Amino acid sequence: MRRYAASWLLMSSVLLATACADDSRDAGAPPVDPTYGLGRTPRPERLAAIDIDVDTTGHGLPAGSGTATQGAAVFAAQCASCHGARAEGVAPVPPLVGRTPAVGYDFANADRAPRTIGNYWPYATTVFDYVRRAMPLNTPGTLTANETYAVVAWLLHQNDIIAADAVLDATTLPAIRMPARGIFVPDDRQRGGPTFR
Repeated sequence: MRRYAASWLLMSSVLLATACADDSRDAGAPPVDPTYGLGRTPRPERLAAIDIDVDTTGHGLPAGSGTATQGAAVFAAQCASCHGARAEGVAPVPPLVGRTPAVGYDFANADRAPRTIGNYWPYATTVFDYVRRAMPLNTPGTLTANETYAVVAWLLHQNDIIAADAVLDATTLPAIRMPARGIFVPDDRQRGGPTFR
């Protein structure tokens, strides 16, 4: 009963404060501060630092480049402790490398099968975006653009998707055709297609 009384009291206070705020605007008072006196408008450089998403076409990729050879050293130093020396996975972290089960496997009905970069990820740009944003786990976002390109190159090479001497950059990375791209259903919710309604 006390819980309901406390909830009712809180809701009444919020409604009363809202009504008073509306009354003050009607009376010609200055508008209520939409931030309620909390926080501040972020500086453009702060927004730029967190606006790092990369889409499937490669829009948002930074300047820089990397190769699998360079990526081997970065992976060993920054990633192997969780993912294993060859990205084979260290429990509970799943493997990143492998084509087993084969591309086209019914992942939707077999939730225990490993989803690796080689058998499941549809876009190489998504691998870059994820590594750049979320890895290494203990210090996410600390890899430079060159280190991120290099790690992604190493991962793609380990999955037999690119050659060892391939150079990844903002032009070459989006051009990579991932083995599993064809198994994904296009999201056509805006057009109201048969798959999504």
